[in-house]
Parts: sequence; structure tokens; C-alpha cells
Amino acid sequence: MAVTIKSKSEIEYMREAGRMLAIVHQEMAGIIKPGISTMDINRKGEAVIRKFGCIPSFLNYHGYPASICVSVNEEIVHGIPREDKVLQEGDIVSLDAGLIYKGYHADAARTHGVGKISDEAKLLIEDTEKSFFQGLKHAISGNHLNDICSAIDGYVTPRGYGIVKELVGHGIGTELHEPPEIPNFKMNRRGIRLQNGMTLAIEPMITAGSPDTKWMPDRWTVVTKDKSLAAHYENTVLITEGLPEILTLLSEGN
Repeated sequence: MAVTIKSKSEIEYMREAGRMLAIVHQEMAGIIKPGISTMDINRKGEAVIRKFGCIPSFLNYHGYPASICVSVNEEIVHGIPREDKVLQEGDIVSLDAGLIYKGYHADAARTHGVGKISDEAKLLIEDTEKSFFQGLKHAISGNHLNDICSAIDGYVTPRGYGIVKELVGHGIGTELHEPPEIPNFKMNRRGIRLQNGMTLAIEPMITAGSPDTKWMPDRWTVVTKDKSLAAHYENTVLITEGLPEILTLLSEGN
């Protein structure tokens, strides 16, 4: 499958999908506090998605049993929400969500602190988000994919963090995962040339310690092998003739 170039009408569908997903994240962030369960967050996210008349991208995707991936502390991605998994003061929690609007997907992730968190955790969350924006600077038509990957790596590695290698970003559109794969580390090739109309899910997954990972027995949850904290930040991005457009962040007035 080739990298898809979206038409003007397709871009409008994806723009609206992204706007609604940004609101989903806003609503989920508003309920995060010590004492709520990861299933509480899943219920909230799914309810907002359904209220918009959209379909959760993740529910039953290759058998995933929930609408929101809720990953706590050393969990990097794909944490399965549970009633008995309750957030504690000082935890960090990564929320990865997607929705389908008129056949088009939007995908975004955020990591939040629960109550008062350590300075280390706060910096990890901030730097993971900043690494995304370093990569975004290079998400310009005419550049190559590796320009994005190298910029993320160039921000993260000198700061002593680990970059998860087994999990990467991706193209997105009528499928949740489309070509190309988008590593968060420098590749040994330039990669595809970016073109106006491409839509990409760029998503740094960064660890406070070793980048080595382990899959849990549920076959979904990916954790850091050394149990160090992990953070995740993702947006769906449109490549344009000028600066890239983030589809999953709310603009002023929305």
C-alpha cells in the first residue's frame, strides 16, 4: 500500500475528526485525579466519541478490548483499562485515543501527571512533548521522512532518555495505520519525500531509563523492561505546501 495523498474533501473530514478527538482528550484530562480507575477514563473517552456520532478507532482493533489505551507509569502504550487499576498521587498516565469520522481516522496521545508528580516525571512529560515539536519543524513538503525522525532523536538522546525502537508512528487516513512507518530515531536512509496532502501520526514514545521493552501477558501492554517511567505524545499532522497543520490540537475559538 502506497502513502496516500488526501484530497481537499478528505482533508476536511480529517480536520473535523482531529478537532473532535482534541475535545475527547480535553474531556479525559479533566477527570484525571487520584482515586479514579483507568476504566473510568475509558468510559469518559468513549462517551465523548459516541456523543459526536463517531466510532472509537481502537475498540476491537485486532482484538483490543477497549476504546482508550490507558498506560500508567512504566507502561509505554496499549494499557488495557480496568476497574481495579486506580490512579494514585504521583502516577503518570498516558492516554492514546482514536476516532473514525465519516470513514477517516484521527489519532492522538497525551501523558498527564496525577496530582503532584516528581520533577523527573514532569520533565519527562515535557521533553516528550517538546521532541514532537522538534520533529514537526521538519514535517514540510519536500523534506524527507528521516528529517522528522532525526530531529526527534536529536532532541531526546542528548538528554539521556531512551527512545522506544519497536514502536513507531505511522501514516493515517481511511485506515488507522497506513504507510509510512515513522520511527522516533534517526534512520540510516532518507525515507520518503514528504508531499502536500500526506497525513501522519507522529508519536514519540520516550523512557526515563533504558529503551528496552517487554510485552505483558495480556499481549497488549508494552512496558519498560527496567520499570522506568515512560511518556507518549502524539498528534495527527497534515503536510501542506507551507507549515504543517496539527489536526488534533484545538485552535483558538474552538
